[in-house]
Amino acid sequence: MFINEAAMKTEYWGTIPYREAWSRQQELFDELVHQRGSGETCENRLIFCEHPHVYTLGRHGKEANMLLREEQLKQNEENAYKLGAVKYVTLDVTREYYEKSLKYMVFGNVLRNGTYPISVSSERIFQGLAIARYANEIGADAIAHGSTGAGNDQIRFDMTFLVLAPGVEIITLTRDMALSRQQEIDYLNEHGFAADFTKLKYSYNVGLWGTSICGGEILDSAQGLPESAYLKQVTKEGSEQLRLTFEKGELKAVNDEKFDDPIKAIQKVEEIGAAYGIGRDMHVGDTIIGIKGRVGFEAAAPMLIIGAHRFLEKYTLSKWQQYWKDQVANWYGMFLHESQYLEPVMRDIEAMLQESQRNVNGTAILELRPLSFSTVGVESKDDLVKTKFGEYGEMQKGWTAEDAKGFIKVTSTPLRVYYNNHKDEEI
Repeated sequence: MFINEAAMKTEYWGTIPYREAWSRQQELFDELVHQRGSGETCENRLIFCEHPHVYTLGRHGKEANMLLREEQLKQNEENAYKLGAVKYVTLDVTREYYEKSLKYMVFGNVLRNGTYPISVSSERIFQGLAIARYANEIGADAIAHGSTGAGNDQIRFDMTFLVLAPGVEIITLTRDMALSRQQEIDYLNEHGFAADFTKLKYSYNVGLWGTSICGGEILDSAQGLPESAYLKQVTKEGSEQLRLTFEKGELKAVNDEKFDDPIKAIQKVEEIGAAYGIGRDMHVGDTIIGIKGRVGFEAAAPMLIIGAHRFLEKYTLSKWQQYWKDQVANWYGMFLHESQYLEPVMRDIEAMLQESQRNVNGTAILELRPLSFSTVGVESKDDLVKTKFGEYGEMQKGWTAEDAKGFIKVTSTPLRVYYNNHKDEEI
């Protein structure tokens, strides 16, 4: 922009809160845009001011791993300062989240009540960990969060802070003052923060491991969500195959495209599956405090990855490996949900899950169609279905007919003993 010095006006605002300065500058900028568009003479301003303790700190981590776009992060920063913040920081713990949680949830095929991929539950833990570490780093006196008194998140945040930042005060105005969403909206409007709050019929939590949806029809147990409630609409028809390749249980390739970054691999699966609307469902479960909760979700990547991984394990793990892994994996998911990630036994479970994956290698093939998918087959060097001992339902090769008859007779011995002694028992 070329500046006409003759039309330059110098202003000194002195010490002024950042929020107020931002608002005044925005008004001046809008006026300038209007003048230029109308062909009016523009008056440029050189403004001098200062704010008490205002800092801008860049993002931690790589932009490629950020789940929010640059524009959204910038908007979040602007909103924070408009609301009176004196420092804004974005903490990227996506990689840590994958390495310390998501990886093990895939190993364990973890689904809450066999339905929900525990998206928000696991995310909150790592948000809490990051906040607690940062609070300790800067010597914060208090941590504030917006959880209500009726949900699970209050427990997840508070417990994490109590353990890892024990000397820091926890401030929870929404919970302590029992604030409704409308009261919060009214407060923002009264203090000059304008937004289209009519769009907030639903609340969304968007993360790497799925999107949860609350509000609206969710509050009525008899209703489901309309198509418009989902952030990602169905754009594909027909069907196609999806090939997911795993090495020691970790996703390494999507449709034979190799990924060094597991986060990008997950995002690729999400992109493919979301186009078919795969991963939509409604979860009903018990909250930590004892009431029932209901939430809608869309989670194409988790459902496809876990579905493919479980399918591959059926070919590559023994019967008892699958059985015992399912037992501990169920507890792993339960403890994540119940805010017990810091319980030492979780590290023991993770060790077992990790070891169980040594032979989970190969490609699982899925068939995708609108709102559903099915398993097709696997390609794996560790496929236990392929064996020289025989083919199920066909011809035995590792034993004779007499061996089979002897095995069956021995196996039946406990039942034959019981019913020989209880001949009058009705069945």
